[in-house]
Amino acid sequence: MIMAKPKPIQEIVNVIKDFDKVLVAGCNGCVAVCEAGGLKEVEILASALRMYFANQNQNIEIGEVSLTRQCDKEYLAEIKDMVPKYGAVLSIACGAGVQFMAEMYSEKPIFPGVNTNFIGVTLEKGVWSERCAACGECILASTGGICPIARCSKRMLNGPCGGSSNGKCEVSKETDCGWHLIYERLKTLGQLQRFEVPNDPKDWTTSRDGGPRKIIKEVSQA
Repeated sequence: MIMAKPKPIQEIVNVIKDFDKVLVAGCNGCVAVCEAGGLKEVEILASALRMYFANQNQNIEIGEVSLTRQCDKEYLAEIKDMVPKYGAVLSIACGAGVQFMAEMYSEKPIFPGVNTNFIGVTLEKGVWSERCAACGECILASTGGICPIARCSKRMLNGPCGGSSNGKCEVSKETDCGWHLIYERLKTLGQLQRFEVPNDPKDWTTSRDGGPRKIIKEVSQA
């Protein structure tokens, strides 16, 4: 699940203040789960912006819409008649959704209303934690289902490093050492022998180091 956090209201105001009409566009996918960009957040943000500009005696019309997803053209097409009516769109989807809308509606300024943070999980209500760095070459089979790329602050493939202490990372004592977690998990599984086999050097071209990535699914011919 992609996690995001709302941008500060003043940052948003600064990018839309010169437009007469702005459409706040939400996404009912990942960012809705982390309460950053769904229908409820569209309503809250739109209301906050109206109040702000009213207090500034500035008349800006704020529209509202929330799509099933902003990362699919079929859903973005649902607002093809709305977008031309506005001077700009404030998207509170993840960064991928913002960019895809900008590609589809290239004649309009598309601004982000959230900061996209990571791929993570829900620990408890209102608390989300990173679990995957989308590196493109998953090694969870050899690390007990715990990702060293996302969970180790140094992204070490073979750890732990010399800075960890009492199961905590030297970067922050509030952060668990990723490799300590891996060791304990393998111990629980009775698979500590895996810890003795070094992971091969990573092919970082499958990560962002290789440039923008693409997945193509072969379609069988009937």
